[in-house]
Amino acid sequence: MHSILNNYHVILESIEDGVFTVNMEFRIMTFNRAAEEITGFPRSAAVGKKCCEIFRTSICDDGCILKNTISTSSPSTDMPVFITRADDRVIPVSVNTAVLRDSRGQMIGGVEIFRDLTEVTRLRKAFKKEMSFDDIVSKNRMMQRYFSILPQIAESRSTVLITGPTGTGKELLARAIHNHSQHSKGPFVAVNCGAMPETLVESELFGYRKGAFTDAKTDKPGRFAMAQNGTIFLDEIGDIPLAAQVRLLRVLQERTYEPLGATQTSETNARVLVATHHDLESLVKEGRFREDLYYRINVIRMNLPPLLERKEDIPLLVDHFIEQFNAKTGKRILGLAPESMAQLLMYNFPGNIRELENIMEHAFVLCREGLIFPCHLPDRFQDGVSSLEAFAPLSLAESEKRLIIQSLRRNDWKTMATARQLGVDKNTLRRKMIRHGIRKDDDALIR
Repeated sequence: MHSILNNYHVILESIEDGVFTVNMEFRIMTFNRAAEEITGFPRSAAVGKKCCEIFRTSICDDGCILKNTISTSSPSTDMPVFITRADDRVIPVSVNTAVLRDSRGQMIGGVEIFRDLTEVTRLRKAFKKEMSFDDIVSKNRMMQRYFSILPQIAESRSTVLITGPTGTGKELLARAIHNHSQHSKGPFVAVNCGAMPETLVESELFGYRKGAFTDAKTDKPGRFAMAQNGTIFLDEIGDIPLAAQVRLLRVLQERTYEPLGATQTSETNARVLVATHHDLESLVKEGRFREDLYYRINVIRMNLPPLLERKEDIPLLVDHFIEQFNAKTGKRILGLAPESMAQLLMYNFPGNIRELENIMEHAFVLCREGLIFPCHLPDRFQDGVSSLEAFAPLSLAESEKRLIIQSLRRNDWKTMATARQLGVDKNTLRRKMIRHGIRKDDDALIR
């Protein structure tokens, strides 16, 4: 027995995971070499102390994973938390716990195995950097193509038309173009054309002179004047009235405009970026948008796909928002529980990326630390029901089949790309497709 215990000691000292054991009072009894290296506390300082004095996490008091394991006799696996090292550096770790019993089966304490996730976190950040352009993150093929040409687009002076559904990040893309342009040090002036009363559009865009109308007591510069030496972003340009469209066309063609009541022409050097969620070609056919203006703004066109068509970006976007909200709130959220991520992947996101950001903000209000579980998500996720559709409950096999078909469709039924997106081996994917009877004809079932 003594020889076996010695071998156990050698094994524990040789592994790279930290391991410690506690008695029923949660005082540390053993502390291996890796535990010393990860926490920064020497064994001599740790043994005999309560584990909360060494790990110092915000869940030590009322959310302790090891305490829960001992009280319920249920082990925990791969639970992420942040710990504070001896040098006060905060690092992420993954925790596994189990109950310790004596030879008679009586509970005598617990064991915790933990792994330093600092390098994993660093690699994730490096991967995210490769998949991003400014504050835009995506590994979608179309978005990656845009990332590759954005520097050239930013350097040019051409007008850019950004299209896509509401909430897809059109203003973020416009800001990225501005930030990488020659006028990056100048102002970025965003104008929501759909939010301005029709009677005020021209005065807002081009300004007015004192006395131009009854309430014009002083001169007021318009948005084009404010964007001088910078960029003006005309969002929802499809909502601009026809009368203002005529004057806007002149600005784009001649780079000049006249404020209301002015007798002299003003010049502008502002870079013009425009965006809309409307189908401008249909508006042209209906006579609601000038054809000549449409062709003048449609020099470079970038169409942002809805989140429903780039669901492979959801994990990446979730990490991005978690990083942002951690910085804003001072919390230490590590990520989503698998069941929470599954619910997001099955959701249709009518509000696109803006809706996902709001969902994550809601979760941060309710979640203190560690993982975000379904109970932290908005009410529409509590029963696994979409806000648009009340799906009948799906079995695990049906859910897996639906998810595979959706991923195949997003990747044009290319199994290699789909397997990479789902994080499985291509042979595993083929076996699942055979088991579920998935064929390309099934694509119509989920459209």
